[in-house]
Amino acid sequence: MRLFSDSIGRKAVMATTGLLMILFVVVHMLGNLTIFGREAGINAYAEKLQSLPPLVWTTRVVMGTSLVLHVILAVIVTLENWKANPIKYAVNKALKVTFAGKTMIWTGILIGAFLGYHLLQFTIHAIPGLVLNTDALHRPDVFGMVFHEFRITPIVLVYVASMVALFLHLSHGIQSVFQTFGWSNAFLLPKFELGGRTLSMIFLVGFGAIPVCILIGLLTK
Repeated sequence: MRLFSDSIGRKAVMATTGLLMILFVVVHMLGNLTIFGREAGINAYAEKLQSLPPLVWTTRVVMGTSLVLHVILAVIVTLENWKANPIKYAVNKALKVTFAGKTMIWTGILIGAFLGYHLLQFTIHAIPGLVLNTDALHRPDVFGMVFHEFRITPIVLVYVASMVALFLHLSHGIQSVFQTFGWSNAFLLPKFELGGRTLSMIFLVGFGAIPVCILIGLLTK
């Protein structure tokens, strides 16, 4: 298929899978923010998700496939770009060379490592010392589990550092999506850049606020 056989096609697939994952991050952040409602918030949210296994597993399959494709093609495209340097492909002509742009592959690797750790910790429950209880309504006590973990400073530092990597990755990646699809021009590009940085900052603050607020005592049991 041409989508996978040439550079432009591979970048189009990367942009599409990247867009799907951005949409997932938006939904995931909104769900996570229910933790500020304590047990009545995030435990009820988790219970609702558990009652919708088709939706949960469809999302996992789609996101898992998107992630695998995105990572494989990102490595291929990066190697191609390194080999072809200083040749620039047409879809990248208007992109500015920024720190976020130059470190996309490295921030992507950091995010991938974090995702593995995050899934082992809060989805698979394979991290030693994890507190797994039920609340007063006999629901899985997600709030208590997360609260216990984010009282540990090194874990909070890992999460905050990973959200900084996500901020850098998406602050460049979001505008790249529009550029790749040809939806950008000299007038629109600055607006897409601002939009990408703004949305990335919202993710940084939204996700980062949870561990930080628990660690410093602004969110308590």
